[in-house]
Amino acid sequence: MLVKTYAASINGIDAELITIEVNLSSGFRFSIVGLPDSAVKESQDRITTAIMNSDYPFPRKQIVINLAPAYMRKEGTGYDLTLAVGILAASDVIASEALEGYIVMGELSLDGSVRGITASLSIAIMARQLGFKGFILPKENAKEAAVVGGLDIIGVENLTEVVEFLNGNIHIEKTVVDTQECFFSKRDVFESDFKEVCGQETAKRAIEIAVAGGHNLIMIGTPGSGKSMLAKCVPSIMPSFTLDEALETTKIHSVAGQLPKDTSLMTTRPFRSPHNNVSGVALLGGGSYPKPGEISLAHNGVLFLDELPQYNRAALEELRQPLEDHKISISRAKFSAEFPSSFMLIAAMNPCPCGHYGDPNHECTCSQIEVQKYMSRISGPLMDRIDLQVKISPLSHKELLENKGGEKSADIRARVEKARKVQQERFKNEKTIHCNGQMEKRHCDMYCKISTEAEELLEKAMKKLNFSARGYFKVLKLARTIADLADSAEIDSTHVKEALSYRSLDRESW
Repeated sequence: MLVKTYAASINGIDAELITIEVNLSSGFRFSIVGLPDSAVKESQDRITTAIMNSDYPFPRKQIVINLAPAYMRKEGTGYDLTLAVGILAASDVIASEALEGYIVMGELSLDGSVRGITASLSIAIMARQLGFKGFILPKENAKEAAVVGGLDIIGVENLTEVVEFLNGNIHIEKTVVDTQECFFSKRDVFESDFKEVCGQETAKRAIEIAVAGGHNLIMIGTPGSGKSMLAKCVPSIMPSFTLDEALETTKIHSVAGQLPKDTSLMTTRPFRSPHNNVSGVALLGGGSYPKPGEISLAHNGVLFLDELPQYNRAALEELRQPLEDHKISISRAKFSAEFPSSFMLIAAMNPCPCGHYGDPNHECTCSQIEVQKYMSRISGPLMDRIDLQVKISPLSHKELLENKGGEKSADIRARVEKARKVQQERFKNEKTIHCNGQMEKRHCDMYCKISTEAEELLEKAMKKLNFSARGYFKVLKLARTIADLADSAEIDSTHVKEALSYRSLDRESW
């Protein structure tokens, strides 16, 4: 007897339909075909034991299972429940017509209990788009999938519940999530606030500009000058998620297995801070079956790289393309995957190996050659992709003792939100960009109205500082954001001067 059940495979962050055909015939063989990985092949023993421990008869026949389409990779243990249900339907324990309209996925324990899976949200979105009636999945993933409306989400705890539900013997309440209520909850809860940071007004202003326009930023300063603390305050002034951004970010974290248990929707922008010994694969994404890396987990949020020169140089160089394209493609022999990676890069570094170069309170023990060698760990092309370069000096003892708190993050965030609304209106007819930092040359020509005096100043600076073409447009985009914060439709010379002040390293090591 032939029975069909339905599951999904993940490519990038999107799900693709997998049709599972189960056929029983005379014999005593159990085989799975259709490009399964080792975890799927090994599911035979788990499925057999789970069915028997759930007090259902396991068919003593030849079982052939085909996962179609055959060219598409199938990985992980999430197909256990699908295969078990298909076998039980083929042996008439479940009415085969009951499977119509349902996606079924979950990992099975030997006692028949159902364990969690990844990418539930992506699978639910696919199921709704293809017109499926419902999605049967582990109870712990049900809230995540229920964010997608128009689909019956059936959360189950064990194989028996699935069988009895499909046979109509029990009723399982559909999992329902109020997406709007979930989206607007806990959006303004942050661990750090700029009011806690003493001094460093120049750095705070630079961070405000960076967030307002979606620009990348690097802070160079001595140990203890506040670089890390400033970076940790950035989420508190980031503009609020749109619902589409929240869904996309949740999908990425779900595919990577990074979504906290019982979380239905991410409501705050991610802040990722990988250690400087992170591997290239962990940073960029990859593996035999590609998974999102830190740059994709930071999508729509912040990627903070502290002690930038300590990171693997090859991995840092690989950041250059994602910083330009806002996505990363990972290719393998038989398939490729693409992950979104539109993040705001914030980097921090010491000015030299000992950390005290230029510090009036401590003597630097490094030679000039050592300083140059240290700074050269960051290549010119990578630095060219960082819009703002800010030097941070340590506070004096008097400034520390005065302990004057800064402006509240809420006030800074209000200005950022206002500038972002201006950009949303500006780019309303553009599909690929949402903020100034994402503009390309053609967008700069269209949207960066600049005064004659400001244009002459920028051209003079370009010649004097030997800017690359990319560096020129970085300054222009930065000036556009400064003008937006000043509520000015035209870029004037004061905006250009301030933008140039944040390119100090162009005059020095690079």
